[in-house]
Amino acid sequence: MSRGGSGYDRHITIFSPEGRLFQVEYAFKAVKTAGVTSIAVRGKDSVVFVTQKKVQDKLIDPSSVTRLFKITRYVGMLVTGLPADTRAIVQQARQQAADFRFKFGYEIPVDYLAKVLADKAQVYTQHAYMRPLGVVSMLIGIDEEHGPQLFKVDPAGYYVGYKATAVGVKETEAHNFLEKKLKATPGLSYDEAVITAIGALQSVLSEEFKAADLEVGVVRGGPEGGDRAFRVLTTEDIDHFLTIISERD
Repeated sequence: MSRGGSGYDRHITIFSPEGRLFQVEYAFKAVKTAGVTSIAVRGKDSVVFVTQKKVQDKLIDPSSVTRLFKITRYVGMLVTGLPADTRAIVQQARQQAADFRFKFGYEIPVDYLAKVLADKAQVYTQHAYMRPLGVVSMLIGIDEEHGPQLFKVDPAGYYVGYKATAVGVKETEAHNFLEKKLKATPGLSYDEAVITAIGALQSVLSEEFKAADLEVGVVRGGPEGGDRAFRVLTTEDIDHFLTIISERD
């Protein structure tokens, strides 16, 4: 992605001779400048995502910093990337969800919300009035018809459902870890999904985390319990799973 003399990287809407949109590629690169890795895992009756809780300045109140957001009671969102762009996309998601509920009388499905956000992101690659947002979003929820749902939306406007996925600095290593884990143990229970997500993050970063270093969001439903509502685990809950992982190892 050299800045060379061509100038193709100065414009959002102009393809290079190789068929690349450099501004969109730079948006992907901006996601990694946040310096965190996020991982999501879909189980048979639940979906879990986990990310690092990093505070840039020691004077900042940690309770005011988060990458996990409740879009509706049943849909959770994990946004990895530039903090200011994070606020913009969360606002968009909440607005779309509220409009959908007002118009149709029921909660917005996760896959439809992902489609709407992806459509907006893709339009930003066509018109020069707005740059792509430097964030990748994960959306989780439990659909009444299709069960647990996990979708990822990127700055290019691409979205798709996943069994498990990762975003950030170590996403390639995390994908390799998750592929092996899910191949060996398909159909994870709620506890297994949480342990897999946290364990994957510890493995790829080669770190032993404390509960305060992580943020974990879950949706849970089905015969084992849960009302499909999105919730963020407390430090006590996270510490419980960290203890299980350390004892297992």
